[in-house]
Amino acid sequence: MSYRLSAVTLRADNSPEGMAAIAALWEDVQSGKLPLLFDSAGAFRSGLSPISRYSNYEKGAEGAYDLTVMTVTADFFPALDKQAAQGHCRKFEAAGEDLTACTRAAWEQVWGDGSLKRAFTEDYESTVPAEYAKDGKCHCYLWIAVKE
Repeated sequence: MSYRLSAVTLRADNSPEGMAAIAALWEDVQSGKLPLLFDSAGAFRSGLSPISRYSNYEKGAEGAYDLTVMTVTADFFPALDKQAAQGHCRKFEAAGEDLTACTRAAWEQVWGDGSLKRAFTEDYESTVPAEYAKDGKCHCYLWIAVKE
């Protein structure tokens, strides 16, 4: 009998150790060791996309937070865009040749935006490797909750 997960959560921070733990978690997701994209028998679960949710912030950007890697269906992204259009969050995006650099560029936009008033409630990150993008570039999309 196979099983499947819909989400896995890691308590982390932005220290080098926290970043290493996050990278290890994503490696386990992508390899199928943690069956979010695959069931425990190794069968790919079509129609799902992995996304990161940042929540339960201890001290804003300076402390620990929960990183949940979860799978969502295509309708999840328009719902986030609707939240952004309503002013509940701001959307940031970056594209490039390298996924790590692309993701860093998107987060640097967040960190460098002096007008952004982060709520530190729930933020979302979706990365798209170049092989899955229509334009052949890597993409990173961030939806950052704002204070209302």
